[in-house]
Amino acid sequence: MKISDGGMAVLALAMAAAMQLGSSGVAQAHTTIWPRSSTAGAMEKYTLRVPAESQVMSKGAEIDVPEGVIVATIGTPAGWTYEVKRHEGRITSIRWHMDIKPGEFAEFSFVARNPANKSELIWKLREFFADGKVTDFTNGPDGIYPNAVVKLIKN
Repeated sequence: MKISDGGMAVLALAMAAAMQLGSSGVAQAHTTIWPRSSTAGAMEKYTLRVPAESQVMSKGAEIDVPEGVIVATIGTPAGWTYEVKRHEGRITSIRWHMDIKPGEFAEFSFVARNPANKSELIWKLREFFADGKVTDFTNGPDGIYPNAVVKLIKN
């Protein structure tokens, strides 16, 4: 079968698009916090997405709450349990526990007030696996992963 020059260009574009979609799916698979931007000083519903992206079951996740963020309420999906750490009454860490089978994911949410005087929040995200491995989804080999950063917009 012979492909015309125009057909080759279309084929090349399609292959590039497929590769981009495939690579972005891998990047999105890690434990992430949403939304990626919020308003400084505002109350926000944050959602932590936790996939079991390997062949090992995920046992849960932990998030360290950035300085200045005040957690007001914590959502607990059916089957999850959680524990919090506090410092002087402020929640500084939340750890959710649940078995997430390979190929599945879970989401859980909390509501918090953003600090009024910051331009971004860096959340420390960790996922725990059945084999004892703990994966840090905040600090990567090239710096802070973007999936751990929320930009704050001045109101």
